[in-house]
Amino acid sequence: MDEGHCGLPTQELGPIAVGLLEVPTELVQAALDLELADRTVVADMVGETACIFLAGLYRAEQVVAERILCLANGTLPWPYIGPEKALPWIEQKTGLALAASQVAAIRLALLSKVLVITGGPGVGKTTIVNSILRILAAKGVSLSLCAPTGRAAKRMTEATGFEAKTIHRLLEVDPKTGGFKRGSDNLLECDLLVVDETSMVDVMLMQALMRAVPEHAALLIVGDIDQLPSVGPGQVLADIIASSVVPVVRLTEVFRQAAHSRIITSAHQINRGAIPALTKPEGGSDFYFVLADDPETAVPRIIELVKTRIPQRFGLDPVRDIQVLCPMNRGGAGARSLNIELQAALNPAGERKVERFGWTFAPGDKVMQIENDYDKEVYNGDIGYIDDVDPDTGELTASFDGRAVTYGFGELDTLVPAYAATIHKSQGSEYPAVVIPVLTQHYAMLQRNLLYTGVTRGKRLVVLVGQKKAIAIAVRNISGRRRWSKLKEWLAGRG
Repeated sequence: MDEGHCGLPTQELGPIAVGLLEVPTELVQAALDLELADRTVVADMVGETACIFLAGLYRAEQVVAERILCLANGTLPWPYIGPEKALPWIEQKTGLALAASQVAAIRLALLSKVLVITGGPGVGKTTIVNSILRILAAKGVSLSLCAPTGRAAKRMTEATGFEAKTIHRLLEVDPKTGGFKRGSDNLLECDLLVVDETSMVDVMLMQALMRAVPEHAALLIVGDIDQLPSVGPGQVLADIIASSVVPVVRLTEVFRQAAHSRIITSAHQINRGAIPALTKPEGGSDFYFVLADDPETAVPRIIELVKTRIPQRFGLDPVRDIQVLCPMNRGGAGARSLNIELQAALNPAGERKVERFGWTFAPGDKVMQIENDYDKEVYNGDIGYIDDVDPDTGELTASFDGRAVTYGFGELDTLVPAYAATIHKSQGSEYPAVVIPVLTQHYAMLQRNLLYTGVTRGKRLVVLVGQKKAIAIAVRNISGRRRWSKLKEWLAGRG
């Protein structure tokens, strides 16, 4: 599950278990037979490969497929909307002239019970989703919008003007059990459910969401297939697209206003397997490469960029506006050691501080929540700022999106400094500026979708620090380990 699999090839599972448990093969086989008999694991095929699945994940993929197929085969929840009237109306309302690809996508959405819209930055996903929502809202269609993280939901609300919730909030998570109040016996009330940033949604969360969607409703799935897959198991978005059972709009055309951004053009070059231009740009730019041949050179350069050069040149706040994103946690230019260095450079701790779980926390520090806490309403990946550390009460107060949250010193294992974070943790967020170390040290993690995800997090500025060779390795490496899942087959009716 940690590696994103729902199951594993039977031939791989045995040797891995033998190695981990240091027991004979026969014992592992005997245990596996017992688990199969108990149905805690399930044997099935993926293509030609015999696999063993965890029963919960196996069932979750089945449920997702059943629900999507059931939704897709129903009738539309709104009366026919003529595109010849709706499209000129929306152009007049928004003052935007829609491109042919956008017109086609909106027409398809008005006629589809289930639709996937995928594409990278600057291809007009937001414009299309906005247009669809406004046309349907004008017809009195009830809409629900959701995204996997708080920040993605907030961005969706800002972009569309319709309230978007996290999937957990939409499903009304119960803080005590972590279960959901919404489900097959308490359905969501909407005619259209829109899910954004779907590349981040794992199979268990997708199952919970699909169980709660009423049968009459339509489903619009939006996401960027080229980003990193979900942290949890499965590859929901990729499998839905690969199954070819629901219509998919793939947007590739970068629009005029976006084409001026080197962040966006570089992201698309990376995605196509081309190395972006790393020369010094003429005049102003939003995408830079700073040479550093090893961590010893890279770290001071990163600190200088964050502390002085970027703030002076772009007028950005070093703590609030600039995010260092690393391919990995470990190593000289990994998130862990960079956090220590950046914290010392940007916010050296004074008298009021607390040391817990290997980190120092002081007022002014930027911190990240690293697990979901439904009571405090802070979630994995949320970024906050420490307001105060009170040694007398043994409490730390931090604000997340302007909301104060209190932690006892003993609860600080759920917080880490966030001057630097891994690219994996940055999924679904945007930052005014990002600085990304890319060094051959990170060899194990240098993959195209990782670099692409990192670059697309920056809104106004992206700086890569490292070696051209390391960037070339990342751009060429599309191996991104295969995930074992069966959702595509269930959807395509080959289960």
